[in-house]
Amino acid sequence: MARQARNWLIPSALVLFLCVFLLASRPFYSHSNDALPEAKVAQSRCQAPRKNIWADLNDAEADGLLEFLYTKPNDLNLTRVDNATTWDNHIALVEVLPPNKTDALEFLQSNAAPQRWARVVINQGATDKAGIVQYMVGPLPASEDTQILPLTYLYNSGRNFVRNPLPDFESIVGWFSDLGEEVSDMIKDLLGEVVNPGHIANAPPLLALARPAAWENDTISSWASINSPGVRFDAWSLMAQGLYCRFTISGRDSSKWKINEWYYNGIMYNSTESFRDAWKSGKVEKLPPNRDGSWTASEPLAKGLPDRDMNAPVMIQPEGSRYKIDVEENFISWMGFEFFFSWMQATAVSIWDVKFRGDRVAYEFGLQEAIAHYAGRDPMQVGMVWMDSLFGMGFNSYELVPGYDCPSYATYLNASFHQGESTITRKNALCVFEYTADSALQRHTTPTHLTISRNNYLVVRWVSTVGNYDYTFDYIFYLDGTIEVKVRASGYIFGAYNQLERTRTEHATELSKRGEVPEYEYGYQVHDLVASSMHDHEINFKADLDIAGSENTLYRVSVEQRDHKYSFEDFSRRTMHLKHTPVETETGLDWPTNAGEMFVVLNNESTNAWGEKRGYRIAPGTGMGAPTRLTMEDSTALAKSAKWAERNLWVLRQKDTERKSTSEYNSMEPKDPLIDFGKMVDGEDVRQKDL
Repeated sequence: MARQARNWLIPSALVLFLCVFLLASRPFYSHSNDALPEAKVAQSRCQAPRKNIWADLNDAEADGLLEFLYTKPNDLNLTRVDNATTWDNHIALVEVLPPNKTDALEFLQSNAAPQRWARVVINQGATDKAGIVQYMVGPLPASEDTQILPLTYLYNSGRNFVRNPLPDFESIVGWFSDLGEEVSDMIKDLLGEVVNPGHIANAPPLLALARPAAWENDTISSWASINSPGVRFDAWSLMAQGLYCRFTISGRDSSKWKINEWYYNGIMYNSTESFRDAWKSGKVEKLPPNRDGSWTASEPLAKGLPDRDMNAPVMIQPEGSRYKIDVEENFISWMGFEFFFSWMQATAVSIWDVKFRGDRVAYEFGLQEAIAHYAGRDPMQVGMVWMDSLFGMGFNSYELVPGYDCPSYATYLNASFHQGESTITRKNALCVFEYTADSALQRHTTPTHLTISRNNYLVVRWVSTVGNYDYTFDYIFYLDGTIEVKVRASGYIFGAYNQLERTRTEHATELSKRGEVPEYEYGYQVHDLVASSMHDHEINFKADLDIAGSENTLYRVSVEQRDHKYSFEDFSRRTMHLKHTPVETETGLDWPTNAGEMFVVLNNESTNAWGEKRGYRIAPGTGMGAPTRLTMEDSTALAKSAKWAERNLWVLRQKDTERKSTSEYNSMEPKDPLIDFGKMVDGEDVRQKDL
């Protein structure tokens, strides 16, 4: 594949903060998902300068593609979704395969649109070894020239498939249910008080929450935590009961699946039989139940201070919006910025061809992955890591609440996805709005006059709800040309059952003799039997900068101390100066301590009126300061699936074959992932020209 000689920058976790429970200022807004207020449509429209070549398939393209796949002779052996069983091959999703950058740049220069191709994902069940297989199909619209090819060129594993750890999800659920019947007498005795306490319709009596599994000799082995569903079925992640089981799934014959061990109250039982024997003989000490109640409600229950009943201040937009949107092409312009955006099912919103005052400053900004990596003392927490793109951070983006998620005057836009043979639309899943900061962009006072400027900025926002977390993502554009990526997390923590931790720590006896309370080293007590779970959040974005063209080089600009004798003084002075050092080869970097260095991307062939090279500085975002990276290196749970998480910033040479730092299916085969980011950092020269 052809490649552009420039840098690929992947900052991880630019701005992030975590709330255990989010209590909004009154008045609090609570709703059912089918009763949201009607949001506004775009107020100020414009026409995009060209087609959005990164946009997802429209309905006509998707319908034509499906007709082609089902009617034209091929080797896919497809069964329509409505008729498919787990022993059939059926379409999981179809979406656009974005064009290679090489082709896209030709289009941006000549307006000759590249061919449209689709990514087609097949759930392959018609063989003993089930899997998820990916194909590239095009050109579109479908015709006699359309081809079906294995989608391998984007994956440095050389594969276009992963084995499926859940070949028959319904059978696994049924198997766990049957297992529950086998141990129902023990469960009733040990956990009877927390079994579906709210009698929630369609909720299971208990939840077996398995952490991600790993393949070993064609067998999947994983631990599961037994949780109560909770009264509201929202707080299930807080409802661990201190009971865990390890199961193995071998092949697709459930008769070969089994529970290997149980773990309860700090004791391991090597089989269900040994657990039952100990229980029958009265040797199993019963733990107190972790009960749900008003403490798990996300809505505030207390009235609070009287002033909270008054309406809070709101921002207004007195003359309508100053940004403009082409809704058909997903194009936005505001105060010198203009860009396209697109939705993907795994990674939500990317922005493309970002220009400021007519010059391209970036080809692409896009979410790649979000990881939550846990630590703890129980079998669930100790190996738990979630890679959220597998669940679909775009697909799980839902309707935003006007006046709460975004200002009431914001423009709300829909998102559509093609799953199986259906088109699914998320109403008002994206908002766009201009806002004013609470401080001026600049000000200065002199004896004769004062100058001051409002600090306005544009926000493009969506929320991805993945399990217990709601992630709010922002792309923010500032009047001075700055672009910021910001992420906030809310929702529920994944709590640990804490009775075991308080009573079984290694030094509990010694501490109690001194009158001290044993500490839980993986978090803090948040309720009677619940501890917070220590974990790292790593959010991975791709930033493909094209500052006044693709001839860009990254420099480390360090602030260094030195002793220097100037010609106008007769002594040596201790001072400081700037040192520019080009980053020569692909590498990973961390944010410098004491802001002692800056990372600056410059175009050595483009200068301003004073001869200074044009560029952008890459810096941690606003909020909590320097974003985190993964605390541990060589994680046993992640293996090779997320090497990007071990540094704050990576510098790579751009290649069409290295479009992403990860695949949403990496977590399914972490030891042999579809994309091994570590292979990308292979020492290639990333310089364009020396400073």
